[in-house]
Amino acid sequence: MDLNAKVKNVIPEGYKKTELGIIPEDWEIKKSYELGKIITGATPSTEIKDFWNGNISWVTPTDIINKKNIYTTERKITEKGLKTIRELPENSILVTCIASIGKNVILKKRGASNQQINAIIPNKKYNYEFLYYLIEFNKNYLLSKAGITATNIISKKDFSEIYFQVPSSKEEQSKIASVLSDIDELIENLDKLIEKKKLIKQGTMQELLTGKRKLPGFNEDWKMKQLRDVLEYEQPAKYIVKSAEYFKNATIPVLTAGKTFILGYTEEKNGVFRELPVIIFDDFTTENKYVDFVFKVKSSAIKILKLKDISCDLNFIYGKIQLINLPLNLEHKKYWISEYQNIEIKIPNTFEQQTIASVLSDMDTEIETLERKRDKYKQIKLGVMQVLLTGKIRLV
Repeated sequence: MDLNAKVKNVIPEGYKKTELGIIPEDWEIKKSYELGKIITGATPSTEIKDFWNGNISWVTPTDIINKKNIYTTERKITEKGLKTIRELPENSILVTCIASIGKNVILKKRGASNQQINAIIPNKKYNYEFLYYLIEFNKNYLLSKAGITATNIISKKDFSEIYFQVPSSKEEQSKIASVLSDIDELIENLDKLIEKKKLIKQGTMQELLTGKRKLPGFNEDWKMKQLRDVLEYEQPAKYIVKSAEYFKNATIPVLTAGKTFILGYTEEKNGVFRELPVIIFDDFTTENKYVDFVFKVKSSAIKILKLKDISCDLNFIYGKIQLINLPLNLEHKKYWISEYQNIEIKIPNTFEQQTIASVLSDMDTEIETLERKRDKYKQIKLGVMQVLLTGKIRLV
């Protein structure tokens, strides 16, 4: 027998082999229905007004948005509406089982859910937070159990029969949940701080880019200019790459529709790219994103806007454009460059533009640093889940 195969088949002391792999001897393999009562949600009749607009949460998949706990929902039902469907107590684990399978959340107040969600009402042997993390860790496993149909679905019957590996000790469950909860709290706090910084930046942009607030040492009046005098654009014919060529240009990102006003760098001469600051304008949307790398584009709907007036700072102009409420061409449902070329913007002298752009850039850097820190904690959480929820590392 191959030596590596022998090593792989060795079961460590204190562990046992099961259909789900090697787990601690004092862990168990349990089906979902053994963890708690399984309830599939439902929808009160929408034709009866007395069932709706109450104060009881009615959870749908759109309410489950990467948060561990849910306290309120977009739509609510009344006590009368609740009586027509199944009530869920607080600390029920809600799991989406149609289409977006595997999204889960802890219901923190009594309520109900729609038919796209199966709920687990944990029995006394199981810590509800542990079950939440168990479901999160096994999302791909749940997806593999979905029926092969036009829309992915796990029926209540199939969901009830899914196997999970769980510590038999509720104390160990609670310790695992506590460690993961601490990491989640760090991530949530960073998310809140990032959102706060973004709001501060948005307010700062409104003040500095419009001249409502002046930075110290700047008192000159701002001048009015048309966008046509500041920027020039070209069709991106020489930058377009066909879908079949994506892998041939694997080292060069390809920008597609959905990324408007992207500040980046591109220009190719004799097969060599050189840095050239530009703004990307996409006819189909007004979503904003900032990038700073060489790129290719997918569609001729994307225009490349170059700086025409050398007295202007492109980062400043980029910020100004973000504040413009562009007119929508309802007939074509596109934003055409010809419709905003004549828009006038008020701008200061070059040095003041650069100073303002630098302030905003520093704020971007701070936000990006926080985002990297948050993403690092997310990766740490994945690693911790891998060792704790499989019993590789014990907390007893």
